[in-house]
Amino acid sequence: MSEKRTALVTGANKGIGYEIAAGLGALGYRVGVGARDGARREAAVVGLRAAGADAFGVPLDVTSDRSVAEAAELLARSVGHLDALVNNAGISGVTGPGWVQDPTALDLDVVRAVVETNVIGVIRVTNAMLPLLRRSGAPRIVNVSSSVGSLALQADPEAEVGPIMAAYAPSKSYLNAVTLQYARHFAGTGILINATSPGLVATDFTGFQGPRTPSQGAATPIRLATLPDGAPTGTFVDDDGPLPW
Repeated sequence: MSEKRTALVTGANKGIGYEIAAGLGALGYRVGVGARDGARREAAVVGLRAAGADAFGVPLDVTSDRSVAEAAELLARSVGHLDALVNNAGISGVTGPGWVQDPTALDLDVVRAVVETNVIGVIRVTNAMLPLLRRSGAPRIVNVSSSVGSLALQADPEAEVGPIMAAYAPSKSYLNAVTLQYARHFAGTGILINATSPGLVATDFTGFQGPRTPSQGAATPIRLATLPDGAPTGTFVDDDGPLPW
């Protein structure tokens, strides 16, 4: 079993997830590239290794109980523990023009799919990986959320919150609420769990629109995944500090 610090990043084959994996690799972590698409997963591993990271592929579909259980078994056999889990995988769901998801015309199957990935998938992966995280001396969990999940900002008529996204935005509010429940449960255990918004990043998720690069979006998730003992837990932050819930 490896004693090297080890991290698992879900949705790590591209975009922000890839850059999180690259950043942790540069810090000396052995990084599991969690992704469901085998070809893209292996291409990401090749790219990360070429850049000097100790990366390996982890077949992982966060919506599948079996896939997540098999990923946990793979990690248990190969590395024996996890020091950091970054729940990055997420989907927006089908949108209309301008990224709008009209609540009055919303396909309930879209809502189910978004919540299955963005919320239930995080719970599924986190709980499956907890035995491995508990073997670490300093376990860290990071949930990649979004500022559109802030109820305070959504309710502020002066805030710039983007288009109405009646499936995606509430899924991130739900994720934030779940993060708080985990933080309460883990209080005093040394397991730190925090949520973060990477901002509007130019990736295929956003149609490559946005002022931020994937590496910029990855900066705070990387920081939260490597927090020192005694650092805050149960927070919702971006690069500039705390975000309103």
